[in-house]
Amino acid sequence: MNKKTLKQFLDEKYHQFNDSSFIAPDPISVPHRFSKQQDIEIAGLFAALLAWGNRTTIINSTNRLMKLMEDSPHDFILNHRQDDRHCFEKWVHRTFQFPDLLYFLEFLQYHYKSNESLETAFSAGMSKKNTSIENGLIHFQRYFFSLPHLSRTEKHLQTPLRKSACKRINLFLRWMVRSDDKGVDFGIWKNISPAQLICPLDVHVHRIAVQLKLITRKQADWQTAVELTESLRKFDLIDPVKYDFALFGLGLEQGGKKLIK
Repeated sequence: MNKKTLKQFLDEKYHQFNDSSFIAPDPISVPHRFSKQQDIEIAGLFAALLAWGNRTTIINSTNRLMKLMEDSPHDFILNHRQDDRHCFEKWVHRTFQFPDLLYFLEFLQYHYKSNESLETAFSAGMSKKNTSIENGLIHFQRYFFSLPHLSRTEKHLQTPLRKSACKRINLFLRWMVRSDDKGVDFGIWKNISPAQLICPLDVHVHRIAVQLKLITRKQADWQTAVELTESLRKFDLIDPVKYDFALFGLGLEQGGKKLIK
């Protein structure tokens, strides 16, 4: 495909998949249960960071977690005591286990006691001159693990400094930052621009991006995520990550089949 044809194809798929029908079978359905900004942030963070494996399992695990927070995650985070954490002992999602969850609860309580939003945890590490969210991700990961913690918990929140594609946290940022009239992404954060986002690089997106020759690198790492986003900026400089819908949707639609023969 030439550039014009590829843009038309991706625009068509973006509109097809960026639709309210996308919400129910996707982990984004969990934060969509809430209307309060802080509840959306907390539910969204867990839904995104638990997003590996079967989508139904991810949704069920995150919803169970919200139920343990009495379906009022911000109120629970702010006001719970250490004794209230015992109810989470049997909760687990793959390698995300009770010790990891304890630290997440500790950090979120620490942060929200002095901040209205989780956005500041990213934006504090950025300037308006930054062309991408990279410095925000680095700052967030350092800030997040600034309290005493187990080293094992660090694997659940990656950083570009370790060359990780940071897929799950980039997904969370897309949810919080992007805004359009489709009703899927929330667009509740205003100090980070959609133009600064990096495309979440999951297995579906990576496979389709290779087939469409949007990327040349085979490694699913930070450099490849940046390469993909730079390619998508050629189609939309202001909102390149909107094409995540197209690439992810095509990946699900095509399964393991070749998109272009």
